Amino acid sequence: MKKTFLLLLAIAFTFSSCEKDDICDANTITTPRLVISFYDSVNSTTLKNVTDLKIIGEGKTEGIVFNSSTLINGSKVSIPLKTDADATSFRFILNSGNPNTALVNEDILKFNYTRQNLFVSRACGFKTNFILNPQNPFTHTDAAVLDQKWIQHIAVKNSTLNNENETHIEIFF
Repeated sequence: MKKTFLLLLAIAFTFSSCEKDDICDANTITTPRLVISFYDSVNSTTLKNVTDLKIIGEGKTEGIVFNSSTLINGSKVSIPLKTDADATSFRFILNSGNPNTALVNEDILKFNYTRQNLFVSRACGFKTNFILNPQNPFTHTDAAVLDQKWIQHIAVKNSTLNNENETHIEIFF
């Protein structure tokens, strides 16, 4: 009996010194993406779905993949910002892939921000929060002057990006 007790005690001490695995919980908030909501330019309180919107990052040839597609058909999108630079540019192509090229329209948005690196945990590492530049949060240009900008107005709803639970930018078209 004494030997069994000592053996159980030794096993208990052995396992009590183990540390839990360093696994980053999937629910841990990491680097947030920029959340953009699209609105009707005529009725500014009404969400409006974009049609076959493709968003391509600067220096890339392929669009950002959302739910296994590079085309967005909806009123909200989340896009990643660069964590190693203070600006990120994207090409927003409306009606991308439409056989009628007159309906395809491309605007370029450059987002300007500062970065804050925050330690999350040993398992998760660091995350980066962003603050849009208060004087110049974005630059909006047209890829082809002849077709005019499809984005009519852009408004900053929340300049601090520390989660993806709220809209940061509102685009009216």
